[in-house]
Amino acid sequence: MTTRRTFISTLASGLLAALFAAEAQPAGTRRIGLLETSSPSPARVRLWETLRLRLRELGYLEGQNIAFESRFGEGKTDRLPGLAAELVALKVDVIVTSGTPASLAAKQATRTIPIVMAQLADPVGAGLVASLGRPGGNVTGLTTQDADLSGKRLEMLLEVVPKVSRFAVLIDETNPGSMLIARGTQVAAQALDVQLQSLGVRGPGELDRAFSAMKEARAGALIVDSSSLLFTSRTRLADLALKNRLPTMFAQREYAEAGGLMAYSGFPRSVPANRHLCGQDPQRRQPGRSPRRAADKVRLRDQPQDRQGAGPDDPTVAAGAGG
Repeated sequence: MTTRRTFISTLASGLLAALFAAEAQPAGTRRIGLLETSSPSPARVRLWETLRLRLRELGYLEGQNIAFESRFGEGKTDRLPGLAAELVALKVDVIVTSGTPASLAAKQATRTIPIVMAQLADPVGAGLVASLGRPGGNVTGLTTQDADLSGKRLEMLLEVVPKVSRFAVLIDETNPGSMLIARGTQVAAQALDVQLQSLGVRGPGELDRAFSAMKEARAGALIVDSSSLLFTSRTRLADLALKNRLPTMFAQREYAEAGGLMAYSGFPRSVPANRHLCGQDPQRRQPGRSPRRAADKVRLRDQPQDRQGAGPDDPTVAAGAGG
């Protein structure tokens, strides 16, 4: 089964190849800067390793004609501007980012080096691009459109636990993208006439406090927004949800694979739509003119009923993707 990281790395590598092909420079080693919001956990390392493998398939071999400069924020967003500045000082040919904080830091650090954003919830809302069709500037990449899917997550969770009227949403306060996703959830809660408790955290050490607050407020179910910080803590989050018997909807399938009840996320369909970037029209080669690839497929991943004390009542919810 194709994974989320495969989609991300395939798209990013296709864009990188296009950007390199577009530059009329002598043959030589291209330098790719990797800027990651979170720590180099095994899951994040695997994501970047898939990118390396895909580039190798395209003829870019590390140590021969390509080199990587990796920088990890370790979950501390205040470190990202300095790390982005380091990559600019190294004169990398392109910067690949993951997450809204890293992408913002890269954009603030340079207006000329191409930036390929590999995983963003709402790049337009975050002020990173002017629009998905015409990003503008030196930015292009992928959006999972998590902000647009936030309301659907609440609707689907309500189908699983129809008697619940009090929900909680866990937000990464250090991530603007997470805040944008939370706004969509709040709008959906008002439309569905359910109560929503918003709880923000700024680090893994605050998760226990957040779950205690949910218990005190008698929340009956939980939605966990997407962010690098929360992704790194996904196993801990799944365990806390089980311990507190909170049916939980997550934003990425890896949370469900770590033991979470269910996840609903968006995926890009394929990379061929971006192959025109390698064409002969010079206007199509500019990063700011390259349309960002938006998620046009969604997938639901769920766990058995006994994993978190609740399971899908509707078999169609358990069986497949949403619309």
